[in-house]
Amino acid sequence: MSIVTAMNRYQFVESPEVAAAVASGKPIVALESTIISHGLPRPANLEVAREVEDIVRDHGAVPATIAILDGKVCIGLTDDQLKDIANRDDIAKASSRDLAIIAATGKSAATTVAATAHLAVLAGIHIFATGGLGGVHRGANESFDESADLTALAHLDITIVCAGVKSILDVAATLERLETLAIGVVGYKTNHFPGFYLTDSGFTIEHQANSAAEIAQIIHARAALKTNVHGLVIANPVAREMDRSRHDAILKSGLKGAQKAGIIGKAVTPYLLEHFHTASEGESLKVNIDIIKSNSALAADIAVAAAKS
Repeated sequence: MSIVTAMNRYQFVESPEVAAAVASGKPIVALESTIISHGLPRPANLEVAREVEDIVRDHGAVPATIAILDGKVCIGLTDDQLKDIANRDDIAKASSRDLAIIAATGKSAATTVAATAHLAVLAGIHIFATGGLGGVHRGANESFDESADLTALAHLDITIVCAGVKSILDVAATLERLETLAIGVVGYKTNHFPGFYLTDSGFTIEHQANSAAEIAQIIHARAALKTNVHGLVIANPVAREMDRSRHDAILKSGLKGAQKAGIIGKAVTPYLLEHFHTASEGESLKVNIDIIKSNSALAADIAVAAAKS
């Protein structure tokens, strides 16, 4: 049954490439669109989006960048649609709770990790590459500020390749929540949980896999043991991290600036990421791009290995 048949009230639109992949059983990798619309500056955002999709193709899978355009849920984007997500000024940022509202009102939105994972699974796609996973924010014991990424992964059968969580978060609390929510965590060639810009957040993880084939075996075992009702996080550290002392100094000044400006809630993350970009003179942006490219390559390798095994 096609995605369009499965979703007959609000239109699901497959790109021709994704439709062909579904028909032939070719492995597919879901990609989020928020990094295009809200995470990277123009015109680099479109260039990177195209490069990431080509990386997935080069590794033997089909990219499915997910977004909502004019009320239609797009599973895979044409190049013209990529341009829309990258350049239009009416593109909202949608988490899973926003999807129905955006679709019903005919609006357009890029999808966050939580929203992308939700739509990917609904479309039958179970491998997903992103940059960094959301998590528990600093001071969450008072603000209750926790990313919807965690609650989404708590009930979705999806394997997400990421560079751990952003170092601006409370990493220890995030790892505790991942455990509580029964979300599996596997380090790719490492037992150190990465911190996005950093290869090591300072926290260790119990499980390690050293190849895409090993991860594919884990995915199949999850299905057999019925633990795939929760997500699986593949923590893939960036190859070239930021200088740690510079990173820590920028984070400290950013947190201080956010507090002084009264920035709270979901506004904190974009503020700190922009602060990192400015204070690091673009170094953090380069690392961010390296991360999504590396994760997309690994996700494609996993998708191909899972299809073979």
